[in-house]
Amino acid sequence: MLEPSISQAQLQQNLDVMLADRWEIYRRLQELDIPCWYGEEKVLTVTINHVAAAIQVWSVMRSLNASRRDLILGLERCWKM
Repeated sequence: MLEPSISQAQLQQNLDVMLADRWEIYRRLQELDIPCWYGEEKVLTVTINHVAAAIQVWSVMRSLNASRRDLILGLERCWKM
């Protein structure tokens, strides 16, 4: 029997996000066609079907949690590449 590859795997991740950020994160993930829904209390559950979705979730979370300085440094590194 073959093991499922990472592209076939599906992961459900619970994100504990602040109430003020929850709607923005939910809306952006919906725009990216990443399945997500509200769970109990402050939990936002996200289904990650492929590696690109995992990177997109990371990017959405980072855009809200990183400092302005860190975001600027990240953009500068990208421009240098």
